[in-house]
Amino acid sequence: MNILLVDDSRLARTELRHLLQAFPDVTVVGEARHVAEARTRIQELQPDVLLLDIHMPGETGFELLASLEAAPHVVFTTAYDEYALRAFEVNALDYLLKPIEAHRLAAALDKARTQLRPAVSAEAPPPIPVSEEPAATPLTEHDQVFVKDGEKCWFVRLADIRLFEINGSYTQIHFHEHRPLIPRTLQHLEQRLDPRVFFRVNRQQIINLKWVEGIEPWFSNSLKIRLRGGPEVEVSRQQSVRFRELLSL
Repeated sequence: MNILLVDDSRLARTELRHLLQAFPDVTVVGEARHVAEARTRIQELQPDVLLLDIHMPGETGFELLASLEAAPHVVFTTAYDEYALRAFEVNALDYLLKPIEAHRLAAALDKARTQLRPAVSAEAPPPIPVSEEPAATPLTEHDQVFVKDGEKCWFVRLADIRLFEINGSYTQIHFHEHRPLIPRTLQHLEQRLDPRVFFRVNRQQIINLKWVEGIEPWFSNSLKIRLRGGPEVEVSRQQSVRFRELLSL
């Protein structure tokens, strides 16, 4: 994977180079200090991915993308969190806040690898059937996810989500004072979320274990859990057994 670093800060570019040394399949093919230089370098080097700052002298990272007929895949690297929603509107792979954390960079590179896998040729023999598609890259509690409900949007850290629960044909997410609905099943979410943090308590709900405030015995050897900020959830009898096994010494 060939990467071009676009950032007006020499220190930021040096730090990214240092972090990228941990990934043997990544080559930093060049650097650019501003948008004009980035346009030239993109044309010369044809990178697979841009690690792109937003605020730079002259034009912004968004203006760079708007001016390109065909842009490489983009991971934004910036000190400002207020542009996250706009970043996803231009199909950015990820949005990393400075100082860049190694695990967040690794997750962004995984997304890039997924996008860069060669498509199967129409003349190639059909692949051997498998029971299901490979699971997407697992999300950790440190990841941030884009949530849209009608005209409202959020960019929320998974650690701040205390509860997912079925609401009709949607799943409702509980974080801060918000309760947006998303068109995802709990089964889909359970496959994406870290099982060490997110636990399926029953057919209707998944909780964030780090938001558990209290536990008490309930009917038929089941449990009831109280989450910080509410609500209380009832753990099914089968899942109560799994819960005790998971969290016991």
